[in-house]
Amino acid sequence: MTSGTGWTRRAALGGGASLALARAAWAQEGGWPGRGTVRIIVPYPPGGSTDVLTRILAERLKDRLGGTWVIENRPGAGGNIGIDAVAKADPDGLTIGSATVGHFAINQYLYARMSWDADRDLVPVSMTWDMPNVAVVPSEHVPATTLPEFIAWAKARNGGIFFGSPGVGTSPHLSGALFATRNGIQATHVPFRGASATIPAMLKGDVQLAIDNLASYTSIIESGQMRALAITSDARWPTLPAVPTMAEAGQPNFVVTSWAAFVLPKGAPAAIVEKLSAALREIAAEASVRDRFQAVGARVLGTGPDAVVALSARERPMWQEMVKVSGARLE
Repeated sequence: MTSGTGWTRRAALGGGASLALARAAWAQEGGWPGRGTVRIIVPYPPGGSTDVLTRILAERLKDRLGGTWVIENRPGAGGNIGIDAVAKADPDGLTIGSATVGHFAINQYLYARMSWDADRDLVPVSMTWDMPNVAVVPSEHVPATTLPEFIAWAKARNGGIFFGSPGVGTSPHLSGALFATRNGIQATHVPFRGASATIPAMLKGDVQLAIDNLASYTSIIESGQMRALAITSDARWPTLPAVPTMAEAGQPNFVVTSWAAFVLPKGAPAAIVEKLSAALREIAAEASVRDRFQAVGARVLGTGPDAVVALSARERPMWQEMVKVSGARLE
């Protein structure tokens, strides 16, 4: 019995090693994704900026790499639920996560407990995009046409203002809290389940401000129902040339962008990581893709894995401080 058990264990270990080698060889020979179904987990609801932009990339990846590509939305807990599913998935290259700055540089300071760790459980593949936040107000309910005018109006308003975001600890929440704190505005945060819920509340006048992802607000700004007062990038946005940067609007040191990257579960074959990263770099160079991203308020990116690691390390102190300023803490 003892020798049989030992043999079974050795066989299982050998089988595991053989499986890992087989996966690596399959990827190296260009077999991935083959006829497999690649699942991209978007850790946010359908219709938001992460969902929309991920779908554009999935479409182009299918054209370039073949196979079947599907989007699976797994929202909840600031995106932690979806990325936890990625971290626990089989590292065969058939499960990809569309992770954002929250997963790399915010959630570890926001949540008391985390079931996964970006450095320990995930393999970065490539930056996919970045986008500025835009300070917007509902045109019908807020008279201000510039950011200084809004600050004066908000400070004089009985009871202060309400500002919306797609959730506690998101970059729009932290941006709004920082803005209010810096300018002495009495402001109450109202978390929503994505911009698709924030916008109706703003149009009704229940919420007076959002500093949210430009990609989620482009069309409503163009319609005239929302007024863009400033943008959080370091330069004016090409499709909104009349909108000043936060610095130009009197808010220095307020460059805040939401960015994203594709990740794989730890243990994914290096050949798959490189093949996917190379495809994303090629897609980012396509003029048609650049135009599609820019039209909705984002900048498409394609990089190597090291760029994701470097940006995460550089921004973590900033986001840690912003979480502290906001006073946000989640279980």
